[in-house]
Amino acid sequence: MDLRNLLSSLSIIALIASGSSPAFSQEAQKDATDATKAANAQLLKELPFDDTSDFDDAKKGLIAPLPKEMIKGESGNAIWNPEQYSFIKPDAKAPDTVNPSLWRQSQLINISGLFEVVPGIYQVRNLDLSNMTIIEGKDGITVVDPLVSSETAKVGIDLYYKHRGNKPVKAVIYTHSHVDHYGGVRGIVSEEDVTSGKTKIYAPEGFLEAAVAENVMAGTAMSRRASYMYGNLLAPDPKGQVGAGLGTTTSAGTVTLVPPTDIITKTGQKEVIDGLTYEFMMAPGSEAPSEMLWYIEEKKAISAAEDATHTLHNTYSLRGAKIREPLPWSKYLNQAMVMWGDKAEVMFAQHHWPTWGNDKVNNLLSKQRDLYRYINDETLRMVNQGKTMREIAEEFKLPDSLAHMWANRGYYGSVYHDVAATYVLYLGWFDGNPSTLHELPPTEASKKYVEYMGGADAVLQKAKKSFAEGDYRWVAQVANHVVFADPDNQAAKNLTADALEQLGYQAESGPWRNFYLTGAKELREGVKKLPTPNTASPDTVRAMSLTLFFDYLGVRLDAAKAGDAKMKLNFDFGDQGGKYLVELENGVLNNTAEAEAKDADTSITLSRDTLNSIVLGETKLDAAVKDGKVKITGDAEKLTQLVSMLDNFEFWFNIVTP
Repeated sequence: MDLRNLLSSLSIIALIASGSSPAFSQEAQKDATDATKAANAQLLKELPFDDTSDFDDAKKGLIAPLPKEMIKGESGNAIWNPEQYSFIKPDAKAPDTVNPSLWRQSQLINISGLFEVVPGIYQVRNLDLSNMTIIEGKDGITVVDPLVSSETAKVGIDLYYKHRGNKPVKAVIYTHSHVDHYGGVRGIVSEEDVTSGKTKIYAPEGFLEAAVAENVMAGTAMSRRASYMYGNLLAPDPKGQVGAGLGTTTSAGTVTLVPPTDIITKTGQKEVIDGLTYEFMMAPGSEAPSEMLWYIEEKKAISAAEDATHTLHNTYSLRGAKIREPLPWSKYLNQAMVMWGDKAEVMFAQHHWPTWGNDKVNNLLSKQRDLYRYINDETLRMVNQGKTMREIAEEFKLPDSLAHMWANRGYYGSVYHDVAATYVLYLGWFDGNPSTLHELPPTEASKKYVEYMGGADAVLQKAKKSFAEGDYRWVAQVANHVVFADPDNQAAKNLTADALEQLGYQAESGPWRNFYLTGAKELREGVKKLPTPNTASPDTVRAMSLTLFFDYLGVRLDAAKAGDAKMKLNFDFGDQGGKYLVELENGVLNNTAEAEAKDADTSITLSRDTLNSIVLGETKLDAAVKDGKVKITGDAEKLTQLVSMLDNFEFWFNIVTP
């Protein structure tokens, strides 16, 4: 019996790429077509590229550049290469293969180093997907959002120490529950400093549950799709990955988590942290399930967390996530203006560069407030005209006053997919037309489409003509049917790849570009089964609630293997988790906290520490039983049977082929 199998496919953190070097394509990528060049050139005429104020702001306060050395793990694995985007020159014209607006955003993001926001507030930028902010207080420093990996966080804090002197970390603040805002915490503080009270960790209500839970239940699928979203399989170059719009990419180091000691629970709550007065504002369900903004009175500074950055954000993440609501998001930004808009002189976020001056702060807040409000309200106006999701997303147009503001451009989110998500948020996936209520699955439908259109050769002949005309969206759509009807048809895969590639070259959104180009790569080369992310870190496993642990086992239960089996298992974790009753019946695995069955088939007694050790592979169940750390009474084979019914999820499942 090996309980490690219970979590063998757990993928908790959907952002982290494999630490190994990706196998880049050996096949030469294609050049931009005339149609792509024309589309990109048109954007140069539509947007205010002569406004270079963002570049001035992004450079403001530079104290020191990032160290140039590759950051490596203990085994020599590459974690972060500060030079990987050096091809994005600050004054270079956009290549034909990159949307000029996305290129501009990537130039801005690549302005890297240690910066002074205002005296006493500093940021390390582009040492990971997110920023790390350091706030100097009375006796030490407060670190905000210590990046994805402990290795990058350590380099960042050392850079600060080198130029500002060593100061004790009095507090850490997690702005919200996404991994790029807490994962590097052990590169900043030790758990001993936290448990002793030397360092406090502040987080919004619901942080720990959201940080662990958001990507567990569909974690494998989210992680696989994240490899597309962040371009982890693409080479960084003008025909590959140029950034994710929110930052360049994610580091590939050690993800850690130290639970918070102090929880912020309400808007208006004030805390004096190392001599500075913070007023907090709760923003749950905006960019993250658990999120907060705040204002530092002595600095006249707003921390916008990730709710007001220099991009239209995701109200739906392409990696897969629960839909975020644009209306509350808009109202949170309005509330920030009401609370602090008349006094703030600077606003910084955990991505991108700050905004200085009261007028500019309020302009950014109001324009982003209206951006999310417009997406909500205009989508619903069109919904109530009877239009469907695709129709609304295609026709939707922002007012020029919002669309032509650089900070509102869709570098990370996009108007199209945020609007489509808003439709689904209110009406779900069904468009109301009964013809779409029970459509055939993709492979079966594609075979019939191809047959009705005269066969694969006829479809591809017409699609090649459409490609020559620059109609890449249609080529990708129609040639995809040939791929799904016959996945061995390499000509169809190549043509689909060519169309996706041109769409990637035209995409303003970093994630859209990465999806298109990764899809093209896999169509040409097939799926490369590289080492998968090791995301079930000790910190994350320890932070999982037992309810979440057993719920995830229910997701992994293969009902066909379970058949008509019935069983009841009592688990007793003592004072480290209490009792759980786990019941198998009807192909479903239910769990009930603080319950036990007198007629249970098996009873298992162990501590939570022992469970964690078994899950992490630090000890075997048989050894734990022998040592008396696990006691099993009743029919021990029932536990073995249950484990045998659990499914293992293959990370490298197909996306662009059936």
